[in-house]
Amino acid sequence: MSDKAYALFEEQQANRGIDLAAVKAKLKALKVETPSWGYGDSGTRFKVFKQNGVPRNPFEKFEDAAQVHKLTGVCPSVAIHIPWDKVDDYAKLKQHAADLGVSIGAVNPNLFQEDDYIFGSVTNSNAAIRRKATDHLLECVDIAKTVGSDVLSLWFADGSNYPGQVDIRARKTWMYESLNEMYNAMTPNMRMLIEYKFYEPAFYHTDLADWGMAFNMANKLGPQAEVLVDTGHHPQGTNIEHIVTYLLDENKLGGFHFNSRKYGDDDLIVGSVNPYELFLIFYQIIDAANDKNPQIRQAANNIAYMIDQSHNIERKIPAMLRSVLNVQTQYAKALLINLDEVKDAQERQDVLGAEDAVRKAFEFDVTPLLQAVREEIGVPVDPMKAYLESGYDESINVRGKGGASW
Repeated sequence: MSDKAYALFEEQQANRGIDLAAVKAKLKALKVETPSWGYGDSGTRFKVFKQNGVPRNPFEKFEDAAQVHKLTGVCPSVAIHIPWDKVDDYAKLKQHAADLGVSIGAVNPNLFQEDDYIFGSVTNSNAAIRRKATDHLLECVDIAKTVGSDVLSLWFADGSNYPGQVDIRARKTWMYESLNEMYNAMTPNMRMLIEYKFYEPAFYHTDLADWGMAFNMANKLGPQAEVLVDTGHHPQGTNIEHIVTYLLDENKLGGFHFNSRKYGDDDLIVGSVNPYELFLIFYQIIDAANDKNPQIRQAANNIAYMIDQSHNIERKIPAMLRSVLNVQTQYAKALLINLDEVKDAQERQDVLGAEDAVRKAFEFDVTPLLQAVREEIGVPVDPMKAYLESGYDESINVRGKGGASW
């Protein structure tokens, strides 16, 4: 890193009234969870593309995830998906993670890949299948207890394709009954994060189709249930930062699955399509973290940031690194917003002044800031370059093709 470049950046921000020491402290505190499934083979609706070197089991997934944390310093936990990451001894997997310098994060049940779930899982009209699905949710609570996870992340593919195909109101009741049983099995420190999606794989209706339905379900279940926002799970043009703000104000924003989309739920590298949207999401969170209301501040500081993307054609670890680095970049830019300047313009109803106060933070090159933070926490100033030069990507090719996939 150039000391001259950082000194110039520091002076520039001081002149704007930005406390760069406080900004750096917040950047160092940022934690982004990577998903085990992001390191395995994945693909489209038409084909899973096999790559050389992908992990063959959950233990190797954690080895790859540990590389991302080693190079960035901000990815200390790894989400698991059951049964994709099912093992005979979860205590052994937990110890393996610890030996690598990471931990097991959110536990994600899978209720969409068995033949029994063709017409739904917890909303299936067949009571035996609903029981099977609920038992799987309870299994995941037990796994979370074993590995020390305090987050259960839920997404349901349940829905229908045609009018009249199902009893939508009955399914709403069945889903609540199942989630309530799971909720009651959780320990007091656990959180249930409820994800929503407006379509796919169901095309007429989805049982949890939007943030309002997830919010309503979380409210009915209790304070340990919150909403998870997947940035790819919205109709075109949705103002996601508005949803984020609303949920923050209601103390119901539990976490994010970060990815990018262009048309549907594309699960692309985070920040690759619309980085300004990611920046604006962080702006709303940072603004809430500075609110006078302690409950809102607490909500803003208790968000689970998780990556959720499907690397189809790109190499797994470099793609994951790029997502994490893009999150860091947009968070750093959002931290440069002078909130007092924004508030002043808002109070004067200065439309362009308020917009300018937000936008100009986005336009800064935060490379000197991020490089300084990385130096201070002891990771490479250019994590991507360090990875590509490390030889790790070549070393894992001995695994061959045919590794773990969904």
